[in-house]
This record gives sequence, C-alpha cells and structure tokens, in this order.
Amino acid sequence: MKTLLSLRPLGPGLALAAAVSAAAFALDRVQHALWGHAWLEALVLAIVLGSLLRSTVALPAAAADGIRFATKPVMETAVALMGASLSLSVLARMGLVTIGAIMLAITVTITLGYRLGRLLGLSAPMAMLVACGNAICGNSAIVAVAPTIDADGDDVAASVGFTAVMGILVVLILAPVAHAFHLSAVKGGMLAGMTVYAVPQVLAAASPLGSTAVQMGTLVKLVRVLMLGPVVATLSLLRGRRGKPASTGGLSRFLPIFVLAFLALAALRSVGLIPDRMAQGASTTSLLLTVLAMAGLGLGVDMRSIASAGARVTGSVILSLTVLFAISLALIGHLA
Repeated sequence: MKTLLSLRPLGPGLALAAAVSAAAFALDRVQHALWGHAWLEALVLAIVLGSLLRSTVALPAAAADGIRFATKPVMETAVALMGASLSLSVLARMGLVTIGAIMLAITVTITLGYRLGRLLGLSAPMAMLVACGNAICGNSAIVAVAPTIDADGDDVAASVGFTAVMGILVVLILAPVAHAFHLSAVKGGMLAGMTVYAVPQVLAAASPLGSTAVQMGTLVKLVRVLMLGPVVATLSLLRGRRGKPASTGGLSRFLPIFVLAFLALAALRSVGLIPDRMAQGASTTSLLLTVLAMAGLGLGVDMRSIASAGARVTGSVILSLTVLFAISLALIGHLA
C-alpha cells in the first residue's frame, strides 16, 4: 500500500505521456494505411506531439513528476531491454576487416561529428547526441547516450527531431548515391547498413538495389547497432575520469546500471538463454517504453527553445552525415 501511495504522484504525468504515445501509434498506423509505410515513426511523433502540447497548453503542475519519471527511469529501462534482442553472435558472421571498418567509421564519425557540432556553437551534450545519433542508430543511440552525458530534454528533443528528418532523406538518397558510385549490390547494401539509422529504414533504402543488398545492409546494420553498448560504456568511463559524480562504487561507478543490463542481456541472448519469443517480447516492450519516454521528453520541452538552435543543429546533422557517407564510401571502396 505504501508503495502504491508513493507512486501516486506519478500517475497524472504518466497518464498524459501514455495518451500522447497512443496518439503517436495511431498516426503511425494511419500512415501505414495510406502509404504502406510511416514517414514519421511513432517514436518521433511522440516527441513532436508532446512538444506541441507543451508549447500550446499550460500543463497541470501535478503532471510534472510523472513526466520526469518517463524521461529517465522509463528511458533507461527501455535501453536495457534493447540488449535482449541483440545477439553478439552476429559478429562471428562477418570478417574482422568488415567489423573493423564499421568500428572505424563509427569512431571517426562520432569524433568529427562532435567537433563539427562544437564549432557550430552547439553545447557539448547536444553535439555528442547528434554525433552518436548519426554514427550508430539515430533515435535509439540518442536515447541511450542522453542519460550517460546528462543531456537535458531540450537537447534530446532537438537532436531526435532533426535526426529523424535527416533519416528520411538518407533513405531517399541512398539508392541514387549507390548508383552514382557504381556500387554492387553487396557494397550498396553495406552503404545502407553503415549510414541509415533504423533497421526498417535500411530495408527500405536497400530494397531498390535488390535482395542481396537488403541482406547485407541488415547484417551490417545489426553489427553497427551492437556498437551502441561499447560507445555508451566508453562515454560513461570518460565521464567518470573527468570527475563527474558517481552514485555507487565498483563497476557501476563508471557504467550506469542500464548499460550493464544492456550488455548482460545481449550476452544472455548470444548464448541462447533468451529464446526468440522472449527476445521479441523484450523488443516490443522496449519500443513501447521508448515511445513513452519520448512523449515525456516532448511534454517537457517548449518548441520555441528548439527553434532558437534549429539552424545550428541542422548544420551539425548535415555535416555529420556527410562525414559518415564519405568515410563509409572510402572504406567500402577498399573492401572486397
């Protein structure tokens, strides 16, 4: 009973975030019904709808606690559950040279993307969010990195919004770029896997190049997603070395609990202790919680604050993506 009473203040905010999430999923379904695919996924719609509501309506004070709960504990739980659907065994299916190329592309893109963002006047957290979003897996990377670097709601909302728009453009230009550089189906698929944000978007981007491109793109993309854990862990270690406060001792002093949970679940999935059905359930739950977290973030952000940084964020995203494409094309050109 005491536990229920302690959670009671979270009710109004979580209910509001859940309502925004439901609207986002409904609009996602409408897009699929009209066009066969979603131009803006539920995750992006949740933060957009939440921001619109926050910017146009005075939210009740009673909703504040629940909204804050959605933006951190819910988000961290969603990230941890991602690990249950990612098998590290995918690494064994690719050559060391290809894996090394992907890791190099991610490392260089994050480093240069961050530097470019800072040169354009972005805050350090915003620059890192944009760089990681472009280099790894878009919104999921932003969500995972945000709590590690203490990014605020405005930074997360802006980076998710602009990265989402650019993600759509990448899908549209992928096939023309592959044709312009006379890439084979295999290399075209690799380019899709190394540059497009989400796995479903990789399928859409590579499909004009054929089934071989789709298969290769999916495999490369999965390897790229697996780099999310090491990147977040590295950022956590760097943060610890710079003297940032840590809540506990031991390994969790440098690696947040949700990152450790992500890695542990991925390891369990890799050795077969998490069956397919359970992995699918974890993936679905992670998606639902992520959309709820994005709704919470949106509800905490006034869109007018995002507009003030729009040009710089857009420039940073474009330049970072350009770096990623250039590096990916250069590396693919040297692979068999």
